[in-house]
Order: sequence, then structure tokens, then C-alpha cells
Amino acid sequence: MSAGEPWGPAEPAGPTGASVRTRTLRRAAVMLGAGTAAAAYLWHTDPHQPGQLLIPCPFKWATGLLCPLCGGTRMAYDLMHGELVTAFHDNAVLLVLGGPAVAYAVGRWLVAGLRGRVHRPRLSGRGNAVVLGIAAVWMLARNLVG
Repeated sequence: MSAGEPWGPAEPAGPTGASVRTRTLRRAAVMLGAGTAAAAYLWHTDPHQPGQLLIPCPFKWATGLLCPLCGGTRMAYDLMHGELVTAFHDNAVLLVLGGPAVAYAVGRWLVAGLRGRVHRPRLSGRGNAVVLGIAAVWMLARNLVG
């Protein structure tokens, strides 16, 4: 090898736009399939009734307290059945803040992936503090107020 020859791979180190699009479509299809299967199961399983085969909240099981996500399964069930007010009572913060935040994050990931770009969402230190603060206040409020 002479001094003027480049060494290493001749191709770019990162993924190509086509491979990112393919990977994004594959992951989106898997998530859509898993979400559809979970929604179909939940449609016929009323979490408001005792004895249903659903995954219990490990935090509530261990402490007896409601975590910030408790009520999310009931909320999803109620939303699928058109019961918006009941869904709000199941978990208001998750419905008002969590749902739109997740929809935005997934939408950005999907749009970037379809454009051939890798999107890695990052939350700043201030953003982490806001999310954890909202979760802590919500958990305290729902456990103290009832």
C-alpha cells in the first residue's frame, strides 16, 4: 500500500437511505401488527371487570400505590369503545399529555425513516426533569386525593 492510497471501506460508514427506509417499514409493520393483536385482545377483555387475564402493574403490586401509568390499559379499552370521559377518569395525564407525546415521537420517527434518515429522539436534562416532575406530581396527587 502506497502512502497516497486511502485505507478502510470504500463505502460510507453509515446506513444508506434505502436501508433506513426498509428497516423503518419493517419495524413499523411489526409494531402495527403487535399493536393490532393487542388491541383485538383488549377489545374483548374488559379491564374494569375482575379476573381478566391482563398484566398487572408491578409497582402497584409491590407497594399498593398507583404509578403514573396505572389506568393506561383501562384508558385504552375505554377509548376503543368510545368512552372518552371514562378514559379521562382512568388516567387524565396519560390521556392528555402521554398520548400526544407518543404520537408525535412515533410520527417523527416514521417520517424521518421514510425519508431515509435515522431519527434518534433525545430528551434534554430539562426535558427529563419536566417529564419526571409531571409523573411525580401526578402519582402523588392521585394517591393522596384518591
